[in-house]
Formats: sequence, structure tokens, C-alpha cells
Amino acid sequence: MKKKYVILILVIILIGILGAFFFLNNEKEKPKKENKVEEVKKEPEVKTSKLSLVMVGDALLHGSVYRDAYKNGVYNFDSHLEYIKPIIQNYDLAFYNQESILGGTALGLSDYPTFNSPQEFGDAMIDAGFNLVSLANNHTMDRGEKAVLNSCEYWKTKDALTAGSYCSKEESEEIKIKEKNGIKYTLLAYTYGTNGISVPSGKEYLVNIYSDEKVKSDIEKVRDKVDLLMVSMHWGTEYKTEPTEEQKRQAEYLSSLGVDIIIGTHPHVIEPITYINNTLVIYSLGNFISAQSTNNDYNTMVELMTSVDVVKEEKDGQTTIKLENLNNELLYNYYHKGSRWTNFKVIPFSQMTADYNSDYQRLYNKYSEVVKMYNKDIKVNPAKEA
Repeated sequence: MKKKYVILILVIILIGILGAFFFLNNEKEKPKKENKVEEVKKEPEVKTSKLSLVMVGDALLHGSVYRDAYKNGVYNFDSHLEYIKPIIQNYDLAFYNQESILGGTALGLSDYPTFNSPQEFGDAMIDAGFNLVSLANNHTMDRGEKAVLNSCEYWKTKDALTAGSYCSKEESEEIKIKEKNGIKYTLLAYTYGTNGISVPSGKEYLVNIYSDEKVKSDIEKVRDKVDLLMVSMHWGTEYKTEPTEEQKRQAEYLSSLGVDIIIGTHPHVIEPITYINNTLVIYSLGNFISAQSTNNDYNTMVELMTSVDVVKEEKDGQTTIKLENLNNELLYNYYHKGSRWTNFKVIPFSQMTADYNSDYQRLYNKYSEVVKMYNKDIKVNPAKEA
């Protein structure tokens, strides 16, 4: 019996050893589970920069405008801009077209049809916050080369980016680039012509006359060097609220070249705003300040101020420019018609009263529809309630 028990115990021990062997061997063959920590994929960081831009139209200084500014032996335009200055100073960039050349008083001031204006107007505009200026328009050559050179030298002393008229060929070929809030930008400017006044041969740099070839060459020099490319176009037909077919063709062409914003001037009246692909097209801002009496139902006196935010996004080495918060405000170029036209002021419709024009609500309704002619989603700030 004892022998049987010993054998039984040995068998049990043997079975246990074999069972343990097979268990351990099986465990070795099993793939080990790795304690992997799942990696959380991080979204690429987006770096955002922004600058604000506001644009107004033509500064066409008729004699009555600068005579109204002449007080105590000096030209002072501060009262003309008192409503506008607090608005403009809220923006990083502010554009206008200097329609009548600032050749200065030493050259002799002059009125229509060949203008020359006091440089003190430029001082007032700079003080108000304007820092983008187009110098290419049909009046650039009104007083000849001397006025252009006076204008060029004047603007060199100001902290503003000007375009479209230059003192030399070398200056015209060097496209200026500026930077604000991490966004590089430039302005190009062109005019359809100069009212039949010839530009001296070999001195085409005095004013940029538009051609498809010239604008393409200029854009190719600078498009990959800037984030924001603006082009001022002095084009279209005076007093027409509908853009011409040539304006539309040129706008399509500029868009195809990668222009971000087209700023239209010259018609002296408002024309529509729209988009062509990613290009914001402002066909005409109308006048900003002038003494043009109404051509038809105050159309030369009701003007446009357009603003937009330029947003730069950098992600994965790629840069994208977006135009956001497009906004528009109608302006009114008021002046008192007595024995002498006086008290010139540029007034936003949001601050208008019947003292300036008793019919301003109707004018608002009429001209805001012109702005939205091609795009009903375009916003125009409401006029002040009567």
C-alpha cells in the first residue's frame, strides 16, 4: 500500500511538472502585449495676423474748396475733415486718390480744367490718418512735369505709400513694399490717360498709363513678395453708375494675376462692389471732396467709404489671405451755396441731418442700391434716423 501511495504521489508530481512546463512554454510563444500609449495628433498651429483698411475716392480741389480753407494767411483743411478724421484714425491703412496734383502754391494754384492744389491739403489728409495715396489719374499732367516733380518731392517727406507717379525711371521701377502687423503689402496705381496732355517722351515714369502688359510686368515683380496686393484703377466713364465692359474685362484680368483688392476711381460717382474669384472689386468710390455741383440728383456729392479686415493665416508653411468684415458707409460732400461756396465738409450718412440735405434718406436708399447692384449681400451702414 505504501508503495502504491508513493507511486501515486510521484505521478501527481510528474503531472504537475509537465503541466507547468507546457504552461510556461505556451506563455513564451504568446506575443507580448505592449503597453502602447496612443499618440494624440496635434492640429498644426495657426498663426493669425490682421490689419484694417479703409478707402475713399477722389480729392479734386476746385478753387472754391481751397479758397474756403484759406484763413489768416494759411490753408487749413481741418474743418473739411472734422467728421472723417475720427473714423480714419481707427484703421491701420487708409487710401484715397489725390486727383488734383499737389504742385504747391509756389507754382501757382489753379482750378478746372488744369488743376494745381496746395500741399497743405496733403498735410491735413496725413494728419487725418491717410497713408495710401494714388497719384495716377487723368489730371496728373495738368501742370506739366514741374508739378509732378513738386508732388513727388512733397510725398517723399510723408509717411505714406504712394503709387502711380514718380520722379525718375529708377523710382518707378522700384515697387515699394511696407509691412504692418506682420502683413506685407503694396499699392500699384494706373490711369487710362491724361486728358490728351502728352507725357514727355522718355519720361513715362511721370504717370503710369495702364496697359495689360505693364500691369502684368509690375505684378510679376512683386506678387510673391507681398501678402496683400492692392491696385488703384483710374478708369470708366464719368457720371455713369454702371461699369463699362472694359472695366469688367480689366477687373477679370487683374483678378487672374492675383490682385487682392481693386480700388476704382475716376467716374466721380458710386459704382457697384463685387467679388471676382477672391478679388474684391470696388468699381468706383466716387468723389471724396470736390466742388462738383450735382450732375444728376446729387450723384457727385454722395460718395462711398469702404472698409475691410485683411487676415493672414499661416499654417503648415502655407499662407492664406482672407478679406473679412467688408463694410460700407455712404458719405456726403456738403458745401454751402451762397455768393461764394463755403463750409465744405465730408459727412458720413450715419451722422447726417436735414441741415445738410433734407432728402438724405431717399438719397441713401438710392445710392446704397447702386453699391449692391451686382451683389445684394454687400452691406451698407444705415443712415442716421431722421
